[in-house]
Amino acid sequence: MSRRLRNELRFLRLHALVSTPLIIILVLSAFQTQQRARFDVIDVERINVVEPDGSYRLVISNRPRSDGPIYKGEPFGYPGGTRPGMIFFNDEGTENGGMTFTGSRQDDGTYQASSHFAFDQFDQDQVLYLNYADNNGRRRLGLTVADRAVTPIFDLVQKRDSIVESIPEGSERQAALEELMGPVDGQPMFAQRVYVGRTPERAAVVNLSDPQGRTRIRMMVDSVGTASLEFLDEEGEVVARLPDGD
Repeated sequence: MSRRLRNELRFLRLHALVSTPLIIILVLSAFQTQQRARFDVIDVERINVVEPDGSYRLVISNRPRSDGPIYKGEPFGYPGGTRPGMIFFNDEGTENGGMTFTGSRQDDGTYQASSHFAFDQFDQDQVLYLNYADNNGRRRLGLTVADRAVTPIFDLVQKRDSIVESIPEGSERQAALEELMGPVDGQPMFAQRVYVGRTPERAAVVNLSDPQGRTRIRMMVDSVGTASLEFLDEEGEVVARLPDGD
């Protein structure tokens, strides 16, 4: 073998030693920057959509892998494992709505089913939601618009848990819990303002309520097709009705 040929072989070996790692690095870098894949079918028990810092934006999960409530990335309230579906999170990593689904038939042939799609008030619970609840054919479904007091739900749950842990079960604990959940600056902790839906009695209704959650106008078409419009006072008594019944 000539000296020239030996030099060329040494150059090729050196080139291979240098270029091969560079090619591998470039290929891996391309995968890291794009990270895109396509699948025909994915079987998965949970999917987390996260921000660059790892905080949740969306979680889709089965029942066992579902989370309980989360406030700024920290669990609180009650443990997970009860809410199969999809949960949304805000910019602070706090749960702010979602979709959940259940439904099963019992050994005696009866069934129960539910669906829930909700949007939460900031730092609070749901204020706009769709519900379907079915107890073996006795079903209620509709849209609710609600008011909630401006009290962070995390603080509320912490105070509730403190009462439960420090006061034995009985009238004193019940009174403390009722005071905790009472109005804040005259505003109820929760007040349903609008409900549009179907009752278990098969009536189609529209209820409009005051800031205290008391129904003041009720429009209804009952299960036999009779239509009515009622105006109610603060005590829930009907003060005017159309048709008037005469």
